[in-house]
Amino acid sequence: MSYEPARFDFSRPIRIDLYSDTRTRPSRAMKEAMLEAEMGDEQAGSDPSIWALCDYAAKLLGKESAMFLPTGTMCNQVAIATHTRPGDEILAHEDTHIQSSEAGGPGAISGVLIKGLQGDRGIFTAETLREAIRSVSRYSPPQTMVEVEQTANKGGGACWTVAELQAVADVAHSHGMKVHMDGARLMNAAVKLGVPAAELAAPCDTVWLDFTKGLGAPLGAILAGSNDFIGQAWRWKQRLGGALRQGGMNAAACLYSLQHNIDRLADDHANAAALARGMAQISGITVEMPETNLVFFDVRGTGLTVPEFAARLRPHGISVSSTDTYRGRACLHLDVSAAMVEETVAVMAAVVGR
Repeated sequence: MSYEPARFDFSRPIRIDLYSDTRTRPSRAMKEAMLEAEMGDEQAGSDPSIWALCDYAAKLLGKESAMFLPTGTMCNQVAIATHTRPGDEILAHEDTHIQSSEAGGPGAISGVLIKGLQGDRGIFTAETLREAIRSVSRYSPPQTMVEVEQTANKGGGACWTVAELQAVADVAHSHGMKVHMDGARLMNAAVKLGVPAAELAAPCDTVWLDFTKGLGAPLGAILAGSNDFIGQAWRWKQRLGGALRQGGMNAAACLYSLQHNIDRLADDHANAAALARGMAQISGITVEMPETNLVFFDVRGTGLTVPEFAARLRPHGISVSSTDTYRGRACLHLDVSAAMVEETVAVMAAVVGR
């Protein structure tokens, strides 16, 4: 079976892109920072902009060291490969990104299994984890890593609290397991909870942060952990093609995003709440009230599927994503204003009314 790459229909431009917060575009000020970046050869350790980003991010996340990588998916795969051995088992929520959206990477690259755990809003409890841990036996795969996702995407952008993270980490560590945080939207959780990112990451051995979502950079993610872990992870970075040459231009954009775009994530949360309130007033649409910037909704009552609903929005220059036949997602980010939210609600009401 072959798969054709997706192509955007440029004849029908999108003005209000709620498909994902990965659709953000760098601001003029971010582009200027990129143009002014000092660059060297990252593989040779001579790119000063990448080192500046790694040092800044490691301190922000409360870890000893950090590594710059092209994507968050690569961060997850490098972390898994470094923490585990072929035949090991990872414990993670059943809806986690490494399970559903990374093309089978854990099995294909690291040869590991994933045991899916249940939990409301994409968050499992320490007790659920404890019940999933088996007695050590030569008949069973070694359980060596626990993974948490902050925020929990398919859980509606739900936030793990420090107490929840600490409780899970305590169980994992007491059984000799490492804890890895997929922190794609970690800064959304930090802003929502009013807790420093380092405090949220503290219970975890490793954590990564995405710059291409609400933080608005065009490329890149950072993986952080102990000096020893990052030293070992470099071999996997090399193996997977993640080592860069003159990557300083991209690192400068990521550093700019950390220095200028964190506090404004609260605007995305406010716009998400406003969109959810407006959509909840449309007959036939039910809405999951958001914690952060992700609005999940169900259009079953309209008589439409989400792809049909999305197709009616597209001529108006509005885009949303589909997670199931009737469940969809609208994602708020720095390129979507409060005025755009109002327009979106009005258009949605009109297309459902048709």
